[in-house]
Amino acid sequence: MKLSPNNPVVIEDYSPLWPEQFEAIRSRLASTLDGLAITIEHVGSTAVPGLAAKPILDIDVLLKSADDLPRAILALSTIGYHHRGDLGIPSREAFRASAGVLPHHLYVCPNTIKDQRHIAFRDHLRSHPEDAAAYASLKRELAQRFRDDRETYNNAKAEFVEKVLWKASCQKSLSKLAVSHEAHNP
Repeated sequence: MKLSPNNPVVIEDYSPLWPEQFEAIRSRLASTLDGLAITIEHVGSTAVPGLAAKPILDIDVLLKSADDLPRAILALSTIGYHHRGDLGIPSREAFRASAGVLPHHLYVCPNTIKDQRHIAFRDHLRSHPEDAAAYASLKRELAQRFRDDRETYNNAKAEFVEKVLWKASCQKSLSKLAVSHEAHNP
């Protein structure tokens, strides 16, 4: 257990400023990365309208090629980002913004199915308000229980996240089947 009494887990009501803040960061990243990224996505709870969240944006940059990572690291360093490595999660590189920039988590990943999990989770919560409400409730409860222990807070959410990702993958598979069926049975 890693206690963090100086950095407690705090969950806030949704802020309509979060999408605007993301767009400002996204624009700067896009011009700096100059074509290295396929997409720059606002992920995590702050990307789901109405969802309570820790007030820190999560941003995923999906690269066109894993070979572009050294160039992305260099480009991001020119605007004050510090490369922190994969932090124990292979193929996901973390970056810290310089002081004075809106707090956010930036991750740079190759464009693989594994690295699209954040997007799948976000999209599912956006289209399933009952799951978003359940997630908000769980996060508020866990933030009270594990206020000074971010690691345990994050680990305690894992089962819920995996269930949502499983639902999302099932729905995606069903959608593909429906499209395939329609294509073969006009």
